[in-house]
Parts: sequence; structure tokens; C-alpha cells
Amino acid sequence: MKDLFLDALIDSAGMIPFLLVIYFVVEWFERKFGETIEHRLKKTAKAGPALGALFGCVPQCGFSVVAASFYSRRMITTGTLLAVILSTSDEAVPVLLAQPGRSGIVITLLLTKLVIGITAGYLVDLLLRRRKPAETGHVTRAEETHELGCCNHQLSGGATRRQLLVHPLIHTAKIFLFIFAVTLGLNGLIAAVGQENLDRILFRHSLFQPFMASLVGLIPNCAASVAIAELFLKGGLSYGSTVAGLCCSGGLGLLVLLRENRDLKDTFRIVAMLVFISTLAGLAIQLLYG
Repeated sequence: MKDLFLDALIDSAGMIPFLLVIYFVVEWFERKFGETIEHRLKKTAKAGPALGALFGCVPQCGFSVVAASFYSRRMITTGTLLAVILSTSDEAVPVLLAQPGRSGIVITLLLTKLVIGITAGYLVDLLLRRRKPAETGHVTRAEETHELGCCNHQLSGGATRRQLLVHPLIHTAKIFLFIFAVTLGLNGLIAAVGQENLDRILFRHSLFQPFMASLVGLIPNCAASVAIAELFLKGGLSYGSTVAGLCCSGGLGLLVLLRENRDLKDTFRIVAMLVFISTLAGLAIQLLYG
């Protein structure tokens, strides 16, 4: 048990410098361009899915929160909301970038999710006859939600140097703990059941795996995308299943949608479409590329 603990600690600790740099950059980007992105999402209906998918590629879940709050007030279309969530990679990008030599797979992953987000966003809007965004006039907690960053920290107002330093440090510590916990659990599982048995447990090479990964991605927490990324790095998930899981991994966005959208049936419809699109995309990739 001691060896498993030390191995997981060493593997996880090696990511800390990379995670710190990534989150410093993300924090600066979020505060520098957050309001501009929100404004463009709100004002460009026709280009909504394309812009939403592009903004969703930024490695944090703040923009899925923005999109969910806008959708709850009928300021963007269903397709735009889905495009943002489908392209959002939450914490998977920093986790993969923290692994030396994995930058290539990160670019491939982002491009894959970008294509899925844009395609699905426009198709959904076309099938739903482009449900027009309209101001509802009522004020909800969503009015304040779009001022929150990826971990519900305030983005409104000027940021001090201390704030720009503290949040990346806190975020790095949280993700390090997630990575350590997942790595320790996977190492323990492999030691207990063996790699071959673990492959069977995770439905390795099964057409059922992308669907299961999509359900894991629905968990509204950074741990879901961290777990998916770590399983992929350990060889427990195929690339198709990884894409399926991360397409569903919108972080806190789905939680905001569930809380703020007054039409509960509409919320469940969006979740169902998200799972269907993610699973279908994952299956297609798995069948074509393995």
C-alpha cells in the first residue's frame, strides 16, 4: 500500500509546475477577455454555435456556466448552448498538457471536439428551426452567474495581483488532489484485479464504453474530466470513449442549467441530446480509428 501511495504521489506531483503555469494563463485570459466573449455570445445569434464551440475550447468550465445562464434567459439558442458544452474540456486539457510529450493529442482532442460542437450546434438549431433567443424580462440568479469564473470565484470588478496569484494556486491544489486520488485508485485497482481484468471491467474495446464514459462526463465536477483524462492516459479508455466523456463534461454548466432553467423538461431534453451526440461521436471515432 505504501508503494502504491508513493507511486501515485510521485506521478501526480510531477504535474504541479505545468498545472501552475497553465492556470496562471487561464486566469489571466478569463479576466482579460471574459466580458468580450460573453458580449459576442449574446449578440451574434447566427454565428452562435461556431463562436460558442471556439470559446468552449478554453480549458475551464466558466464559459459553459456563461452559456447556461444565457440560455436560461433565452439569449442564445439550444445549438449554441450544446456547442459550448460539447467543446468544453474542463480540466482534461491541463491534465494532458502536464504530461510531457502529450501536446499532440491535446491539439487533436480540441480539434475533434470543436468539429463536433460546431456540427452538432448548427444541426440542432436547424432541426429545432432555430429557436429564437428572446429576453424574458425576469431577473434570476443567472444574472449574477455569468460573473463567476470556473470555480465560482468572482470575475466582476478589478483583480488585484494577489487574486491573480491565489486562485491559480488554489485551483492547482484542487486538481492535484483530484489527480492524486484518481491515480491512487487506478493503481490500486490494477494491482488488485490485474490489467486484463480491468480492461473487461471498463468495457475496453466495447461499443458500450462511449456511452458509459458519457454518463461519467455528466457529473458536474472537475473530478469527472480529470478521471476521464487519467483513464485515457492509463490506457483504460479508448480515444473515442475519451471524446464521448469529455463532450459531456461541461463542468458546472449543467448544474447552472438545472438550477436556472424554468422548463425542467427542456433541461432534460438538452441533457438527453448531449448524451446522444457525445455517445454517437465517440462510437463513430471508435469504429473508424479504434
